[in-house]
Amino acid sequence: MTSVPRSILLSAVERYGSLLLFFVATAVLSRLLSPTEYGTYAVVNALITVIMTSFQEFGGATYLIQKHELGRSNIRSAFTVVFGISAPVGLLLYLSAGALSRFFVQDSLTHAIEVSALNFLILPVSGTILALFRRDMEFGKITISNLVANLAGSLTSIGLAMAHFSYMAPVWGVVVGNAVLTIMLLKWYRDWSVFRPSLVECRDVIGFGLYSGGVSIINVFYNLAPQLFLARILDFTSVGLYSRATSLTAMFDRLVTQVLSPVIMPAFAAQRKAGLDLRAVYLESVQLLSAVQWPFLIFVALMAQPIILIWLGPNWLEVVPLVRILCIANLALFAACLSYPVFVAVGRVRDALVSSFISLPPSLLVVFCAAFIGVEAVAAAALLTLPFQTAVAMYFVGRRLDFGLSDLAHALFKSAVVTVVAAGGTALCAALIEMGVVKPLVGLLAAPCVAALCWWLGLVMTKHPLLRQLQHAAGGVAGIIGPRLPLRRSVL
Repeated sequence: MTSVPRSILLSAVERYGSLLLFFVATAVLSRLLSPTEYGTYAVVNALITVIMTSFQEFGGATYLIQKHELGRSNIRSAFTVVFGISAPVGLLLYLSAGALSRFFVQDSLTHAIEVSALNFLILPVSGTILALFRRDMEFGKITISNLVANLAGSLTSIGLAMAHFSYMAPVWGVVVGNAVLTIMLLKWYRDWSVFRPSLVECRDVIGFGLYSGGVSIINVFYNLAPQLFLARILDFTSVGLYSRATSLTAMFDRLVTQVLSPVIMPAFAAQRKAGLDLRAVYLESVQLLSAVQWPFLIFVALMAQPIILIWLGPNWLEVVPLVRILCIANLALFAACLSYPVFVAVGRVRDALVSSFISLPPSLLVVFCAAFIGVEAVAAAALLTLPFQTAVAMYFVGRRLDFGLSDLAHALFKSAVVTVVAAGGTALCAALIEMGVVKPLVGLLAAPCVAALCWWLGLVMTKHPLLRQLQHAAGGVAGIIGPRLPLRRSVL
């Protein structure tokens, strides 16, 4: 196998293994923690993520991966910058835990924030090593380390929740998972000298990080802002419900986007160096991604009730309308994972920052106003904000790759037809469940098979390019297993 398909395969193994752990841990924790308890953890996690992202990109993965000639001084300077900001920020967060708790009018946040501050001493080390492994396409080491760390974190969360640690159970689970990940990566990466302080290349690190970090900060804050707004304006129960809804809506990202993301940026950079036409590569990628993402989101929207009932339990059925709204809104994000890698590949990271500053502040204002109405209004705000963000991003990407609206529409037409065909089968299964003809569990087990059959029919009817890619992949698998298994080649 070539490096890129092999990297995607290893990334898929890690992501799907982690996803299985996530499914099991979420199902268990949803029955041990109330929406309010989970909402408390969600707010703490949102605060930590926003603050961590605000400085991690200054010398993080993006800088280390995109650097054409990466020397030891670059690595040491990048780590020094990240850790030099991370440690003081972690200390400041620890000291301000009480003030933040009073701001959100929730005393229980204090201890959770103090414990979460430990992550700021751990993540700079693991982040640096992960970036170096991704740059060198060493996804095997990443896969093993992440799976072990996720298992440790999940077991810690479940064990502490069973011991009645309430919202502190997942907080400690995150800390333990990050600590185990760092230990595993340090065992793989023996050259610890890269962690010696150095500021030789700090100007280069910070110069790139001003744009890259700005893009990450504003995007991460936007994604987590609804939870923070709901916590401050409404209550922590609303935060728990909205957080669970976004977890289910983001399942496509966990299944597909996060598998491809570690590979997309290095792959685009390599194709740029080789002088390939990024315009054709981008439009084909959009065509392939939309043919999978759109049917998946429609499936989740139509089957939201049995999914929530069986996965999270009857206490979480209030999440169903939120999931349906967010799934429809997320149809607009068919190319979200491609935009930033394209800007990096063409050397226009500044465009990513400018487009974010144009689209996200108005979107935040809409979400903030919606929070005063209720949690469903916050979800409905995405129906306006996400298409607007996509339109702005498409404008800047189209300028750099020289394509227009007609080219994009042509690339998406077949995917739209495939989605309609697949949705027909899903809607039939959902209707049978709703009428009581079949039980929710039976319907939920049958629906993916029916939807997949209709999806395949749509691919064949439209002669979608994804069909050729799937046949090519199947041929590659057949070539690997054919000599080992007594199967007829004609069948393979």
